[in-house]
Amino acid sequence: MTSPLSPDEIERYARHIVLHGVGGPGQQKLKAARVLVIGAGGLGSPLIQYLAAAGVGEIGVVDDDTVSLSNLQRQVLHTTADIGRLKVASAQEAVARLNPHVKVTAHPLRITPANARELVRAYDLVADGSDNFATRYAVSDACFFEARPLVTAAVGAFDGSLTTLRPHERDVQGRPNPTYRCLFPQAPPAGAVPACAEAGVLGALTGVLGSMMALEVLRELTGFGETLVGRLLLIDTRAMRFETLTYGWDPANALNGTGRDA
Repeated sequence: MTSPLSPDEIERYARHIVLHGVGGPGQQKLKAARVLVIGAGGLGSPLIQYLAAAGVGEIGVVDDDTVSLSNLQRQVLHTTADIGRLKVASAQEAVARLNPHVKVTAHPLRITPANARELVRAYDLVADGSDNFATRYAVSDACFFEARPLVTAAVGAFDGSLTTLRPHERDVQGRPNPTYRCLFPQAPPAGAVPACAEAGVLGALTGVLGSMMALEVLRELTGFGETLVGRLLLIDTRAMRFETLTYGWDPANALNGTGRDA
């Protein structure tokens, strides 16, 4: 059972506690929550910082990479002094400076279909800021089988997307919620989506999307507002345009489709 908020925590989270839709009960939910973040890079940097600042009790961070100089244009969790260090170690120290009430569990490894379910199982919610489809499929499949909500985002050079997945649940009409494979049935052909090292990425864009991931995680944990389940938010920074597309369950999908046991 989560301990009551201390006087220090009450002052720290005062603007949440007076916020209609969060309040004291919502802040207690955040303190009790365990969130697994996939990636401590461009999206993970603001995501981890805002989850820590909000008082999420435990943040697991999965990343097997080290900090490089070219990361610092967008990965604001890390500093010049962190170059060469594991990103998960840098993340732990950054969160400790920001909020000593938050526990960070480092997972210095690459997530795969072989280890994803075990990692996901230990947390209440997963936020995926990875940069490749193989990881996204491994994470989203694991979240489906372990019945964990997933907030997932991706960025291109000047654009990005964000959605939330709860395919282990049904909507108000009793229909299955869509899976990640309903939205993206197959990964694009190799080379079709250039890596950011080739195409580039606008640094501030990762800040916007990572912060919005944190907002969606906080929404899912506390229950305020309207979720992004079944909705894909698209951002185009060149036109400064935000659009939301709806998508639904595909009965042909490989996870909870009608032919999965065939």
